[in-house]
Amino acid sequence: MRVSYSAAQAAPEERKRFWDEVISRTYFPLELQFHDTPSFSGSVDAWSLGAVSLSRNVSDGMVYRRHERHLLHEREEHYLITIPERSEICFTQDGKDVRCRPGAFLVERSHLPYEFSYADPNALWVLKVPAATLRARIGHPERLATLSFDATRGIGALFVDMVRLAAPRLDEMDEAARGLTGRHMVELLAMSVEADDRVLASGASPVQSAHLHRVERFIRAHLARSDLTPQTIAEGCGISVRYLHQLFENQGATVSEWVRRQRLMMCDEALSDPNCRQSISDLAYQWGFSDQAQFSRHYKAFFGRTPSETRALARARLVAAASEP
Repeated sequence: MRVSYSAAQAAPEERKRFWDEVISRTYFPLELQFHDTPSFSGSVDAWSLGAVSLSRNVSDGMVYRRHERHLLHEREEHYLITIPERSEICFTQDGKDVRCRPGAFLVERSHLPYEFSYADPNALWVLKVPAATLRARIGHPERLATLSFDATRGIGALFVDMVRLAAPRLDEMDEAARGLTGRHMVELLAMSVEADDRVLASGASPVQSAHLHRVERFIRAHLARSDLTPQTIAEGCGISVRYLHQLFENQGATVSEWVRRQRLMMCDEALSDPNCRQSISDLAYQWGFSDQAQFSRHYKAFFGRTPSETRALARARLVAAASEP
């Protein structure tokens, strides 16, 4: 379902206040600074794609600031993947400055203050992804913040093409199809950023980082297998079991714990989708758990709530959002 806003809906003297409300509703609270123009021009189209959302933001030059005061009541962290189409954007977060021109995309983190600006009129595609959704597909997604990625070739170009080409068709889809489209966008995003050598950078050697990266991808691709043991993982990646355990020594979890964590996050993503109709037991079995009671215990220990509570909360939020004016 598309929601559209235009500053032209408001009187000229009310447009800046109107735009402030639109941005807060579409993304999260920000401080806005407008360039000195007689009247502000801007429009936003936004679509809900299950756990993620997509928007197209077209406006005159702007400065958006996220301050610590904006974070006080924020519970869920998100990442914004921004694709500029008309002019360069400048972004500062965590002491790092980056410029992102058309032909690239930028990753922003909601739980840290930042400044985002563009001097000239711009058109932005913005994919808003919950941190938990991204974390289920990319280890330590905080590494992505303030990085600009090439969107002119390979998987990066395919990701951006999908965003642009899917948007005109989203109104023709039902909720389930839009949710699936959103998941495919996140999968392509994960593949495109993982293809960048900077994402592999860590305290480990380049060889160890490459091996760990390959192991993580193998695990995510085979999470549904109930026999996904260290032995099968090592064999699938062409390394010894001993070396596999060595790779995870600095990850804060054993291999088996890391596998279980990935499974729990995939289940949580589905349970957090109010349009998901699979039973809790089916979800548990789909993601490699052989016993529902065991799954429920691990889930509550990890997330602090039961699977049923997560599902009920997601559906309550959907009802509340539908009742908003």
